[in-house]
Amino acid sequence: MTGTISATDGLPGPHMAAPRLKGAMGPAALMLAVLAFSAPMAVVEGFIPYAIRFGGPGAVFAFALTTGILILFALGYIAMTRRMTVPGNFHAVITAGLGREAGLGAAFLAIFGYLCVLGGNYVFFGISVSGLVSSFGGPESHWLAWSLAGLAAATILGHFNIEFSARILTWAMAVEVLIVAIFCIAVFARGGAEGLSAAPFAPGTFLQGNMAVTLLFTILVFLGFEATALFRDEVRDPDRTIPRATYGAVIFIGLLYVAASYAMVSAHGASAWQVATEDPVSMFPDAIGAFVHPVFKQLAYGSVVLSIFAASVSIHNVAARYILALAALRALPGLLAAVHARHVSPHMASAAVGTIAGLTVLGTCLGGIDGTAAYAVVIGIGAIAIIALMGLASFAVTGWFLKTGIPAEEGAFRAVVAPGIAGAVLAGTVAFACLNLEYLVGGAPGQSDWILLVLAAVFLAGTGAAGWFRLRHPRIYAGLGGAG
Repeated sequence: MTGTISATDGLPGPHMAAPRLKGAMGPAALMLAVLAFSAPMAVVEGFIPYAIRFGGPGAVFAFALTTGILILFALGYIAMTRRMTVPGNFHAVITAGLGREAGLGAAFLAIFGYLCVLGGNYVFFGISVSGLVSSFGGPESHWLAWSLAGLAAATILGHFNIEFSARILTWAMAVEVLIVAIFCIAVFARGGAEGLSAAPFAPGTFLQGNMAVTLLFTILVFLGFEATALFRDEVRDPDRTIPRATYGAVIFIGLLYVAASYAMVSAHGASAWQVATEDPVSMFPDAIGAFVHPVFKQLAYGSVVLSIFAASVSIHNVAARYILALAALRALPGLLAAVHARHVSPHMASAAVGTIAGLTVLGTCLGGIDGTAAYAVVIGIGAIAIIALMGLASFAVTGWFLKTGIPAEEGAFRAVVAPGIAGAVLAGTVAFACLNLEYLVGGAPGQSDWILLVLAAVFLAGTGAAGWFRLRHPRIYAGLGGAG
């Protein structure tokens, strides 16, 4: 059938013979499991102030614009993944649209990017817990012990079926969203510091700030929703569950961030831009303490710790499934494709993810690298990698539908126009980030250009591996992307 990806086309189709994960998550559970990736409380407290710092009140419009752009991405991405019988990750989508070499390069870059974000998250978790304990009058403690404790807990959860983690992430997300909702309602009910205004929603207000940097930060905080397709084997009725969870995740988190950024701007009134520039760390705690109750200031700090841990669990699960998918295709050692007989989980891939993340954390500490600086660098590396893959996937979707034909049930807008627009914006965002790395990772301009070489090397390692498989192991090469 036109527009259907099958093994006979030499494109992603059925898995090679390998154990498969299974589960029965519904749309809500899947949506919350991947939404935890974006760490809403950590975003509201730590990233929204920086978006306001560069975009002023126009950051609100930027969040709304980003939501629209990522809905366009989701339209094409879902149109593609519903034609797959394998978990529709970046590897499968990009292989279908751009070839096996690009697809395996994308897979290597995806795993590397997610592992970077995960390692940085554990460092940040340790720093945050250490600071929280001290703020309650507890003893001073080094962040490493807390980082390793969080890592151990997330790795143990990864050993079990995804539905176990999903239940924990659901409760964590409920707490995070509740705190943000209480803050927004309190600010809106009291009319903010100087009354509520529609100006932050105006395109003209957005144009007054640094649009490129603002969009970079707003796109960055949405990362994670694209992982819904990775859980194809672990949900009920994937052709219905994955689209609903994906669209639901983008719309839900988009509305939450639009509301939270508008509440933040309104809470500080005319001084919002100045406060975000001079003291972004205290912007949210001070606002929620003033508009809700002083106790919420301390509660906000505590909920960030919960948010970071939940994000770590979510990212851990995503990275483990990427590794399992490649191992099942024999692009990675077959041992990593093992599925636990009792828990039906990628337990060996999960252990590998925990080990790599642990070595990253230990290396940061033993190397004498400042934890905060290390967090910024590895998060920046991971963010560039994932946003670049989203852009590449968008172009792959457009290319594949143009090549195979546009199905009547999708239409040209879903299949070509929407992913084309999203791909152009995401590619532009990545280009800007690469030219201005100091905004993401700190330091002086040009100081971190080595990051680009690392990312290029990882992608080329994947394309090189595909070329090697083509020459030496043609059966493995033929199966890349999921083709059997």
